Amino acid sequence: MTGTPRLLPVTDDVDTGGFFEAAARGELALRRCNGCDAVLHVPRAYCRACGSWEGRWEPVTPTGTVYSWSVVEHAVHPAFPAPYTVLLVELDDLPGTRLVGHLPGRPELRAGAPVIAWFEDVDGTVVPQWRLARS
Repeated sequence: MTGTPRLLPVTDDVDTGGFFEAAARGELALRRCNGCDAVLHVPRAYCRACGSWEGRWEPVTPTGTVYSWSVVEHAVHPAFPAPYTVLLVELDDLPGTRLVGHLPGRPELRAGAPVIAWFEDVDGTVVPQWRLARS
């Protein structure tokens, strides 16, 4: 850590607050439509599939696979020293549903590598992160 405060997400937003409430409990959760059960990711108030405005936050298994990644070589903010790797993780429970995360440094990665979520407390805000799962 560089001593520079980390950038924190807005946790009380009407569309995304449930994601961070679940993270504070140590759960990974996604929004689903009450009308047709579609996954509403990126979270939104209404369902694009059926038009319903009724949804819920539902826990999902916090495992996935590396779909893609990019190594950041030049620091864009002092709280995130380079190098670090930005991940796109496809969830095991919901193929086609992907979340973004990061790993420090330049880890050896391959498409399909298994990852597992963990929950980091950053100044009182719990943020889901990813780490490579042991094979």
